[in-house]
Amino acid sequence: MSVNMTKGQQISLSKADGSALSAVRMGLGWQAAPRKGFLAKLTGGGEIDLDASAVLFAAGQPVDVVFFQHLVSDDGSVRHTGDNLTGGAGAGGDDEAVLVDLSRVPAQVDQIVFTVNSFTGQTFAEVQNAFCRLVDETTGAELARYTLTGGGKHTAQIMAKVQRTSGGWQMKAIGEPATGRTFQDLLPSITPHL
Repeated sequence: MSVNMTKGQQISLSKADGSALSAVRMGLGWQAAPRKGFLAKLTGGGEIDLDASAVLFAAGQPVDVVFFQHLVSDDGSVRHTGDNLTGGAGAGGDDEAVLVDLSRVPAQVDQIVFTVNSFTGQTFAEVQNAFCRLVDETTGAELARYTLTGGGKHTAQIMAKVQRTSGGWQMKAIGEPATGRTFQDLLPSITPHL
């Protein structure tokens, strides 16, 4: 059963029987919002290039990142499925996804923060039906979904994080608007959420 998460909500990443999940997928989907007015008829529908990234942290410091130019973490525990330059899934499947083998994440990594940014600089006012979702990669069951709402003039979002705790991994929906074209631009906006 999937949980529709709200900003700031946190859930434990365990199976219904209480055992820990071993692998999860953070999926991202979006669509270009329909354009309005005279120019929209001339330029046609839009394409939006959003990029999903996963930044791995150890004691508050970034130690690795997975994104469209570095598809696999140095230790191999986190993997990006590839860059989608247009979007389109929005209401359904994932346009981009980051796979995390929780059992292989190095012990010093205590948080993985998932971000999305518009590499081409288009704002979220031009995006609709955007979401991130967490899926049990072993069974394919959706565990949680966070819908991005509100559009806005920002070009990025700090989406969510998974955090190692004494009882296992937990996911927290962050949903914080930010400005930046790359994950590096977002590091100052990520820091308050660690």
